[in-house]
Amino acid sequence: MKLTILGCYAATPRTITNPTSQVLEIKNRMFLIDCGEGTQVQLRKNKIKFSRIEHIFISHLHGDHFYGLVGLISTFMLLNRQTDLHVYGPKGIKEVILLQLRLSNSYTGYNLYFHELESKKSEVVFEDERVIIKTIPLRHRVYTNGFLFQEKNRERKLNIDAILNHDIETCYYQKIKYGGDITLEDGRVIPNEKLTFDPEPSRSYAFCSDTAYDESILPIIENATVLYHESTFLESEEHLTEKTMHCTAKQAATIAKKANVEQLVLGHYSTRYDSIERFKNEAETVFPNVLLADDGREFEF
Repeated sequence: MKLTILGCYAATPRTITNPTSQVLEIKNRMFLIDCGEGTQVQLRKNKIKFSRIEHIFISHLHGDHFYGLVGLISTFMLLNRQTDLHVYGPKGIKEVILLQLRLSNSYTGYNLYFHELESKKSEVVFEDERVIIKTIPLRHRVYTNGFLFQEKNRERKLNIDAILNHDIETCYYQKIKYGGDITLEDGRVIPNEKLTFDPEPSRSYAFCSDTAYDESILPIIENATVLYHESTFLESEEHLTEKTMHCTAKQAATIAKKANVEQLVLGHYSTRYDSIERFKNEAETVFPNVLLADDGREFEF
């Protein structure tokens, strides 16, 4: 599971920082999460192939999370993209994007599908044989969702010694990996647990930005491998959180601790601060495993 941070700062883009956008690679799938201004430039800087992006997830309709989307869609058109593109986001995302494309006479030559979200309860928005993705309803000034990306159960590991001992042919290996028992020619049934080892636990990634402190998300993100949680402010500016519906680094760490996640990644920093290290220092007073997102930074889990 690989996470590439394209941008992770709040509000407006600057010459040295970019608004929210990131790429998650999980089970050989690539997902773009949020698409602030400059996303396509950051994709190029980080050498991420445009053609691999087939699914884009937009958390909410604040500009620092989606103003780069119409530009990216248009660039796909200029690159003669043929592959379908799916966009998941709040109701209204289709209207605002199609209006811009229509007025600029920039209709795509590929199929563009919008999956508009309205539910205030967690729901499955994408599923295939490898990955399942659910919304995480967040508490912000406009309708907002985070997203939980989960691997489906991994294949079991073959116990080669046991398989060879029973003289089982290789054509049955895939069946065994998926949990199947094997019936030998003499009629004996060899249970799967005698032919395999348990797989490694499935990994998951929870993306939560933007939101006020909200413990109602805990059951959804519980035991996640990695939690990305917004940390717009430091504790010294906690008085701003309720008005802006954002969090402090300490509040993000509290959510991570209560959800029993393995790793916390902080982001969405206000640019009023001189160093993002202060966010890590504050969060570590509550939760030990803290990483700092920063533009261009990559993490492998």
